[in-house]
Amino acid sequence: MEKISFLGLGHMGAAMARQLLGTGHPLTVWNRTAEKAEPFVAQGATLAASPAEAARDADVVITMLADPAALDAVADAVVPELRPGAYWVEMSTVGPDVVKALAARLGEGVTLVDAPVAGSTDKAAAGQLNVLAGGDVAGVEHVLAHFGTVTRTGPLGSGAALKLVVNAAVLGGVALVAEAMVLADALGIDEDAARTALANGPLRGAVGRAFAEDVHFDTSLAVKDADLAAKSASAALPVMEAVSEQFRRAAADPDIAHADIARAVTHIRHSS
Repeated sequence: MEKISFLGLGHMGAAMARQLLGTGHPLTVWNRTAEKAEPFVAQGATLAASPAEAARDADVVITMLADPAALDAVADAVVPELRPGAYWVEMSTVGPDVVKALAARLGEGVTLVDAPVAGSTDKAAAGQLNVLAGGDVAGVEHVLAHFGTVTRTGPLGSGAALKLVVNAAVLGGVALVAEAMVLADALGIDEDAARTALANGPLRGAVGRAFAEDVHFDTSLAVKDADLAAKSASAALPVMEAVSEQFRRAAADPDIAHADIARAVTHIRHSS
């Protein structure tokens, strides 16, 4: 069984890493805040003191980090430690350009796979994510299958690219629902009536996400993802830029910044 190292135990990373416990794979974990790793150590994982230590002797290194800057910092430590034959599975939402730049840094014999996921923390906890995997996936597909359904997207970077498309649609839909509810409020429409009517139309999924509970998509990370999407297109995306601004305003409130995007919906409604 491959030795797996999982780096990044935030809301999504922790839920995903739990799917590897008890699989027979020796599991090493690392997180910038070491306390978040304690439950994994209690269940048999090994705690690494640094990203370099986590990557050393690992067969598969998985990263689930907040943003390109966090990935770049971890890469500085990890790249020198990866041995020939190792796989690096990059699952953060960072965009295809960052993935391709990372690939250019790797040594001979190291295989990079980009495999961000579609789905929130509830799907992660149930092992029901949609893994959007680009590159040479065959050697790690059995590992990725612990997280959910693996969708091969094409060459390296294609998974990261598709993740931006998916998140752009999700965030755009949620922002539109928020503004539709602003209009409903202004027109004096009963909230339950408005939500039911919207849920019975083409925005059903977005309505469900806009009012979801017990899931987590950090509002500040939503800003990052919307910005990445807007900047990645060859043409202007004015709607996406407006969506990014809506979430940016919500994230300026310290009580909302690290809360789920459903809280941002409430903020948009009450601040409009």
